[in-house]
This record gives sequence, structure tokens and C-alpha cells, in this order.
Amino acid sequence: MATSDTVDKARTLLEERRSELQRELKQIEGALSGLGARARRGPGRPRGSGGGGRRRKRRGGTRADQAVRLIGENPGIGVSELGKKMRLKAPNYLYRVLPDLEKEGRVKKQGSGYHAA
Repeated sequence: MATSDTVDKARTLLEERRSELQRELKQIEGALSGLGARARRGPGRPRGSGGGGRRRKRRGGTRADQAVRLIGENPGIGVSELGKKMRLKAPNYLYRVLPDLEKEGRVKKQGSGYHAA
């Protein structure tokens, strides 16, 4: 009969634990409903990437503006020299930016150097 008592005690302990968990679940559900419905970020998405956020504006000028200013100060400057003056680790960035500045009419390419428009 000792086995029957052990089983009854285990059943009682499990039922008590289930009651505790049900109360805790109700508290959690109440807390969640109090927070309101919000869209969740996807897994692995950083905070603030839930959409609808505004981008920060740059302080001061952009690198493109800096490049235009330096080209005006140094007519005929080449891309590598411009990158050095801008203290860029990789001047390859300028090979992407300068053609856009040329299309905008802010700089002109003459030979291998750039001049202010």
C-alpha cells in the first residue's frame, strides 16, 4: 500500500503545480493584454527595425559635399589623391560617388582628374 500513497502524493503535488502554472499563465496573459497589440520584430532583427521608424539626418555635410569642396580647392585632383585628403581607408567609395556628382553637374571629369563645375 505504500506505493499507492506515493502515487497519491505525486498526483497531489502535480495538481498543485498545475494550478500554480494556470494562475501564472492568467497573470502573463493579463500583462500582455495590458500592453496592447504590437507588431513583433522578426527573429534576429535589431531593435528599431520594426518599420515606421525615421532615419537620422546627417550632421553637417556629406562626403559627397566634402569631395566637391576639395575638388574646388584642388582642380584636376585624382581619385586616389582625393581619397587621401578625405582620409578614406578605401577610395573605391569615390568611384561610385563621383559619377553621380558628375551627372548632377557638380563636378566635371577632365582626363584622370576632376574639376568643379
